[in-house]
Amino acid sequence: MRFLSRTLATVAASALAASATLLPEAALAGTGMPSPWQLNLQGAATEVAAYINWFHDWLNVIIFAITLFVLGLIIYVCWRFSEKANPNPSKTTHNALLEVAWTVIPVLILVVIAIPSFRLLKLQLEIPPSDITVKVTGKQWYWSYEYPQDGAAFTFDSLMLDEKQRAEAIAGNKIAAAEAPRLLAVDNEAVVPVGKIVRVQVTAADVIHKFTVPSFGVKIDAIPGRLNETWFKADREGIYYGQCSFVCGQNHAYMPIAFRVVSQERYAAWLAESKQKFANAADAGGKVAAAGQ
Repeated sequence: MRFLSRTLATVAASALAASATLLPEAALAGTGMPSPWQLNLQGAATEVAAYINWFHDWLNVIIFAITLFVLGLIIYVCWRFSEKANPNPSKTTHNALLEVAWTVIPVLILVVIAIPSFRLLKLQLEIPPSDITVKVTGKQWYWSYEYPQDGAAFTFDSLMLDEKQRAEAIAGNKIAAAEAPRLLAVDNEAVVPVGKIVRVQVTAADVIHKFTVPSFGVKIDAIPGRLNETWFKADREGIYYGQCSFVCGQNHAYMPIAFRVVSQERYAAWLAESKQKFANAADAGGKVAAAGQ
């Protein structure tokens, strides 16, 4: 079984490599964000995403093989049992061997598919001991991030930059143009260190949202009154975008997710700066609320 899986995986990888040489580079999906007219899934930045990509390609090989087999059968039947080639049709109504075959073979195919799918579910659902915990709350229509560990906890909101804000951020060198795609760039990115296990706790404050980051292989419901958990461990630095993938209201399409993966040193510096920055913002908001009362 393992030999068969590896063989099919090798065939899938070879087919993808061959297709990549025939397609323009812009057509292939990027890593961390979508590409115009992209093909295939976004590049994987975690072990889970890499397994999802492999499983997707492997299933396509099986589907392609079954499709060719069925097409061949249809062509053969049309030729072999046409009225011209077979003027006296057979009266056969039962074939025990054939009936057993078309029952057992699909069952075996499903078993072959089930084995790696169970492994993928185990990899996704069993959260290893984490280095960092980030709590994410979906709201209409933005995300709030909370870092509860490392002493002073802090929370911040992450909202999409409109066209004017995005242009100003690029002009002010706050973010590189290549890292600020339209409708995905945000004012406050969530930052995590590379090579660390990040536990993500997801909930919602109003309606059901879905927290999705394709390059991390993460997709989980954000439900009011319920705390769901997932995890990822990014293996390279960069900016990784996602979106709410559950229709949650009028501005559903305008609540992107942005994670920036950095070195441990840059993360420590960001953490110290953010504790001060967002703590001051919370204090200021509390004073304004108290004054209004």
